Amino acid sequence: MFTFDPKASYTMPAHFGPRKLEPLATGWYRDVTMMVVSFVTDREKLAAYLPEPFEVGEVPIVTITYACNKQIDWLAGHGYNLVSVNASAIYHGEKETLAGDYNLVMWENLADPILTGRELQGIPKIFANIEEHQQSNDSWKTSASHFGNKFFEMSLSDLRPPTAEEIESAAKMREGKDNPMGMRYFPGVSGYGQAVKEPTIFPSQTNITEALVGTGEVKWLPQTWEKNPTQYTIINAIADLPVLTYLPAVMAKGSVNLILPENPPRALR
Repeated sequence: MFTFDPKASYTMPAHFGPRKLEPLATGWYRDVTMMVVSFVTDREKLAAYLPEPFEVGEVPIVTITYACNKQIDWLAGHGYNLVSVNASAIYHGEKETLAGDYNLVMWENLADPILTGRELQGIPKIFANIEEHQQSNDSWKTSASHFGNKFFEMSLSDLRPPTAEEIESAAKMREGKDNPMGMRYFPGVSGYGQAVKEPTIFPSQTNITEALVGTGEVKWLPQTWEKNPTQYTIINAIADLPVLTYLPAVMAKGSVNLILPENPPRALR
């Protein structure tokens, strides 16, 4: 009969044994290309999607990040793409207060990181077909679809090296706010009730080797239940957030480490 080891780490189906920690399965994503578009939106509309004890940050900013991840150690060199939507947020807990970004939703085109991210870190990951970015001179673009229906488009243009002032300004904006946060929520059996509900933080390390700034734009194509029965409410909610002002867009290349032994994912207090 199978028995659980209380000191081991399991994911479903757990009865095949604990997770194997292979020597080469580090958290490094060796080759990452990112497109980032941010905009200022309506504070009240954004606040409707932040659960307690989170509130909208000092400036109501929505950041959409596309990442093409290749040469991933824990996937034995395989890769995947993602589209992440984050809101500037402040966490007010009983024992700590943190400023950072709250992850509203993250689409990925591979099941393995979706399952581990949802179960272990509380990141609200769901599936989509995400097109690998296309580049033409100084213009970049990508898109995402589900059930054969495109729901997202991102484009960057007029890309150029950032000025020293822009680099300094971006660093100041991020100072003390490098805190990616989410809500680890699992319903009870049958989908009703609440089995787990806890705010989380999932730190990472990003090394940038190349960066350009320019003009960015995102388009959310409204969906219906018939087109996208499992995600249409999410997509339409994001599409309804007004774009008051676009901030400078960024194209960056580098590497990312998601496993930091000295600063692991944890539940916020």
